[in-house]
Amino acid sequence: MKCLIIAAGQGTRLSGVGDSKPLISLLGKPLIVRVIETVCKSGITDFCVVTGYNREKVETALNNVKSNLNVNIEFVYNPEWEKQNGISVLCGKQKIDEPFFLTMTDHMYDASILTRMQQLTFETHAVTLAVDTRIVDNPLVDLDDVTRVKMDKQTRNIIDIGKNIANYNAFDTGIFYCSPRLFDALEESIGKGDSSLSGGIRTLAASGKAGVMDIGDSFWIDVDNEEMLNKAKALLNK
Repeated sequence: MKCLIIAAGQGTRLSGVGDSKPLISLLGKPLIVRVIETVCKSGITDFCVVTGYNREKVETALNNVKSNLNVNIEFVYNPEWEKQNGISVLCGKQKIDEPFFLTMTDHMYDASILTRMQQLTFETHAVTLAVDTRIVDNPLVDLDDVTRVKMDKQTRNIIDIGKNIANYNAFDTGIFYCSPRLFDALEESIGKGDSSLSGGIRTLAASGKAGVMDIGDSFWIDVDNEEMLNKAKALLNK
């Protein structure tokens, strides 16, 4: 099984601490290296990394450390990295034709989430999203940026997903367990003018094929700005 990591964006909200978001240091280690190490703890060592902004710098850095991490890393370049993230995810179609994990370069989380998700099947859902139902006073969530999810708690179906939906009961952690049908859904969504990853998930949700797994008390944080970077440092220091 492979893990697809999206590392194509510019990360302007962290530009004050580095010019390449995947390589910004979190307690002496680049964000993307921490993600790779976490995924490895779940038994996955094959990676596909989608690059874009500062492509050469990111690819060189990962090529320099992959032997120490004992992993295989393939790269796919997204020349349209300035557009919505669904285009970067779709780039993974070039390298992946089997079930895979999808995660972001700036999300830190417990490896146990991935281990639990590997027990799921694709009989009902083509994609399962790990969600956090702690939506009230969650200090590790940036409400100005987090993607919200409305789900059916009985069927575990996603009803709606997006940053601006008003009626929601969970947060998107950015961790997806996917069948290749996600790529088809993204192509359909992009063809209709929505090139976001959420657009692809909404396409699957319309036919009941997008599900959720509640992470319970497990840890996750989206390191998308300096405030969250500092919170992540404090947590990891503990």
